[in-house]
Amino acid sequence: MERRVFIETYGCQMNVADTELMFGLLRHKGFQVAESAEEADVVLLNTCAVRERAEERILGRLGWYKALKSERPDVVLGVAGCMAERMRESLVQKAKHVDLVIGPDAYRRLPELIESLQEDETNDYQVDVRLDRKEMYQEVQVDRVPGVSGWISVQRGCDKFCSFCIVPFVRGRERSLPPEEVVRQAREMAGSGFREVTLLGQTVSSYYERGFDFSDLLTQVHEVEGLERIRYTSPYPNDFSNRLLDTLASLPKVGRHIHLPVQSGSTAVLKDMRRAYTAEKFMDLIDRVRERLPLHGLTTDIIVGYPGETEEDFQLTLDLVREVRFDGAFMFAYSEREGTLAARKRDDIDDSIKKDRLRRLIDVQEGISKEKFGEMVGRECEILIQGPSRRNVENLIGRTSCFKTTIIEGIDVQPGTMVPVKIVGSTSHTLFGEVQSV
Repeated sequence: MERRVFIETYGCQMNVADTELMFGLLRHKGFQVAESAEEADVVLLNTCAVRERAEERILGRLGWYKALKSERPDVVLGVAGCMAERMRESLVQKAKHVDLVIGPDAYRRLPELIESLQEDETNDYQVDVRLDRKEMYQEVQVDRVPGVSGWISVQRGCDKFCSFCIVPFVRGRERSLPPEEVVRQAREMAGSGFREVTLLGQTVSSYYERGFDFSDLLTQVHEVEGLERIRYTSPYPNDFSNRLLDTLASLPKVGRHIHLPVQSGSTAVLKDMRRAYTAEKFMDLIDRVRERLPLHGLTTDIIVGYPGETEEDFQLTLDLVREVRFDGAFMFAYSEREGTLAARKRDDIDDSIKKDRLRRLIDVQEGISKEKFGEMVGRECEILIQGPSRRNVENLIGRTSCFKTTIIEGIDVQPGTMVPVKIVGSTSHTLFGEVQSV
């Protein structure tokens, strides 16, 4: 009997990669991919727990699936990923129609858990959220979505234990995939038509396995024939040695873009966040990046309204943003996560203050982004074409090496092609290019 599975994915690129992993494990056991939940025998939500709003959205989505379960009670409804790990059996109490709760380290057991639910009608639900300090899913055939860009999870878990972050508790301790396995997957992807690969890890620059550090890993992946670009996310500021910066400068296929999450411009707040660097040390890193990698784009993550953050602390964040001049930023108001160290503190910043600080920060960064993108006008860049633009299918969309989205008119080339263009226009988030030659 054909069994069909549908997976909805929420959250970061790591979850996207895990969805492909789950599809691979299930396809190996005879499952087929369903185009919609209505056509599926198994529906899984691969979830995020980083912010409260993400969990609220998923709980709302589970409410929507209650009607599907009423119409077709034989459908297996499961919650996977970080939210499953964090909430565990309480998730089944909130949504009693959920059949399966499975954490990020238990995906090898996913097929047998589904089969036990389908075969045993007295089995109300299954929960498997055991963390495994060794699980890296080696030798699993990942069912990647065909395209130009793909992912390799080279590191899982996190050892940093930042006070605001739930990730170490839901994804376990840090461990790295052996370099030969990373290279094998990169070669397989290149042979399947992928032209860009992104190396994923919670703190990917901390990668270390049997004497190989992140510099060594980038060097080995760079040698894979067929790849045009290599990216990585998300690094941790303390891991950027001069050796790594020099390695980045020496590898032309590695994208000229670094995402450096600063979180705050206040050393006092950073200390409370357990970020292991000061604002001054972060600025020293920026100076070293600018010296060795002058053409690299810089982006960041920033949290406002962290417990105890004063207006003076917030002003220090604005000052840092103005001084660094990031190309872009992911900016958030603090969201308390039960179980984190920060949750032991009183969330003493009123929501109205958080919203006001976030608005002011966005205004500053948007102005800088508009200027930074405008500085690209007149430059010549190589764009890796992703495919048709969603807004106008007659235009193509791609990205520069420094990770800026670029729209190109009047060109007919296949996705995955590297196209030289001259930048002729910009907004605060997009470049517009004219083809020089193909």
